Amino acid sequence: MSVLSTFDLTGKTALVTGCKRGIGRGIAEELAGAGADIIGVSATLQPNGSDVERAITQLGRKFSGYRCDFGDRGAVREFLGSLDASGVVPDILVNNAGTIKRKPAAEHEDALWDEVIEVNLSAQFILSREIGAKMIARGSGKIIFTASLLTFQGGITVPGYAASKGGIGQLTKALANEWASKGVNVNAIAPGYVATDNTQALREDSTRFNAILERIPAGRWGKPEDFAGPAIFLASPASDYVHGEILTVDGGWMGR
Repeated sequence: MSVLSTFDLTGKTALVTGCKRGIGRGIAEELAGAGADIIGVSATLQPNGSDVERAITQLGRKFSGYRCDFGDRGAVREFLGSLDASGVVPDILVNNAGTIKRKPAAEHEDALWDEVIEVNLSAQFILSREIGAKMIARGSGKIIFTASLLTFQGGITVPGYAASKGGIGQLTKALANEWASKGVNVNAIAPGYVATDNTQALREDSTRFNAILERIPAGRWGKPEDFAGPAIFLASPASDYVHGEILTVDGGWMGR
């Protein structure tokens, strides 16, 4: 097998949460470009006729769309039931869906904390547990979490988000410890500052925007397409001996 052929995802099925826009959509399209069929899930996704579906099918791949509110545990279980009924066990699970609520810690209500932890951490554990068990039974699978720079740092006015992403880093390692010997790779990608909906408030604050930009050695904010290569690597046989890794894709931020 040539090195390049190890990045081929032909015949694989990838489940990508938060696929409607931003990093999730970019990853879904690039995995499809590498040969994978896509199961797309998002809180506001049209099950049929969405923009992401059109993009995937134009690449010649199959797309199945689901709507699921990851802040509602009952909805997560309902989605998993629908997935079971379809008879498809994904080869690749990309846990990308997430939310962020900005408010100073002293004013951060219980409801904000609960929502962020449920969407960013609890729902992702449940999906990984249920789908991961089927991957273990099959003897193969790839699970990729979307971590964050706040997996390593504390951030400002986002205590729930920082806690959830710190938890994702530890969950990545915990699952890898248990599942590496069973043929399942569990890793994470930690994006730097990326121009998406989640960072709109930061980008509209000229003081914060400029302070962030000045620290990024690459001299620019990230784009969703910057995550294509890392995602394909972690989803493919090229990463078969990579377990429990949190791969930073940050323009050099963590190196400063």
